[in-house]
Amino acid sequence: MEFRIDRSALTDAVSWAARVLPVRSPVPVLGGLLLDTEHGGERGDGSGSLRISGLDYEASARVDVDADVARSGKALVMGRRLLDICKVLPEGPVECAVEGSRLTVSGAGARFGLSVLPLDDYPALPPLPRVRGEVDGELFAAAVAEVAVAAGRDDTLPVLTGIRLGFDGDTMTLAATDRYRFAVRTLPWKAASPGESADAIVSARRLAEISRSLGRSGPVSVALDTGSAGFEHAGTRTTVRLLEGRLPRHEKLFAMEDPAVAVVDRARLTEAVKRVSVVADGDGPVQLAFSRADASVLLRAGYEDDVASQRVPAALEGAEELTVAFNPGYLADALATFTDPSLRLLLLGPGQRAMITDEAGTGVHRHLLMSVKPQLT
Repeated sequence: MEFRIDRSALTDAVSWAARVLPVRSPVPVLGGLLLDTEHGGERGDGSGSLRISGLDYEASARVDVDADVARSGKALVMGRRLLDICKVLPEGPVECAVEGSRLTVSGAGARFGLSVLPLDDYPALPPLPRVRGEVDGELFAAAVAEVAVAAGRDDTLPVLTGIRLGFDGDTMTLAATDRYRFAVRTLPWKAASPGESADAIVSARRLAEISRSLGRSGPVSVALDTGSAGFEHAGTRTTVRLLEGRLPRHEKLFAMEDPAVAVVDRARLTEAVKRVSVVADGDGPVQLAFSRADASVLLRAGYEDDVASQRVPAALEGAEELTVAFNPGYLADALATFTDPSLRLLLLGPGQRAMITDEAGTGVHRHLLMSVKPQLT
């Protein structure tokens, strides 16, 4: 195997494939990236190609890039070491070749050697599941980021560390919950066939990585079967194993009968939460006291002599006064996922559900939090 490629193109391709490599693995070859070149003359179109693949037990990634191929062949090398080399290579063309049991990488006077791993021990990449439709990459990345903050971090309950990926006609629904908060985001997508419907749970960490890497790709094909999900765009392909189980359905939880509704400036509320939270002890709550007469909300946090407060303009409907309190970290996370100038807070009262949505109340992006009982004195 021997090929020539621009350093930036090689680095981008290696970075894409290396995302799925395990940090540590009892199987050494799973730390490898498979480089597979094809000479242009064999394809009859006058150009060559380089395919870089990586996988572990949960995910796989594959990327195809153009390269000037002198000799076709395959080589398996340690992926993270190859990525480290790519990052320090000088700008310009890079030449790579297998020489005996070593892959040499050289450019602009710099030269590196990498041991070649045995190809026979490397497992085949899983196939891409059936394509279910297409979604805008940038919109999809934003939607994943908005719901991922509500996913659990406790691996003893794997299903709660996932994001629900649901398709129903021309609508895609993303949802995540750790039992204390619940985020839902809907977005349009183009189904591959009329009446397309599916429901699956994908690791929030994996899906966030994938969506970020596809955020500027334009249309992204989404594939799904009973065991895995796949995403493909312009020479890049990745698959991820589905999590077992189902998330709680959000429809009943999100149905709030006769709530009080507060409208508040998002940026001012976000800054006020950050400001007063500095005195919150551990998970001590941030209290929000809404007043219709004063057209404001008073934020308070802390205990005894260590306290902080700030008043922010707010409009309240459905009640004259209402006080709720939230875990400051959960509230800050939720507010950070919105971009609208103003937000609506649907409130049932202390110790009950509260929902944050955009001012228009479209329901496209909704974040449910449980209010806690205020502990301030």
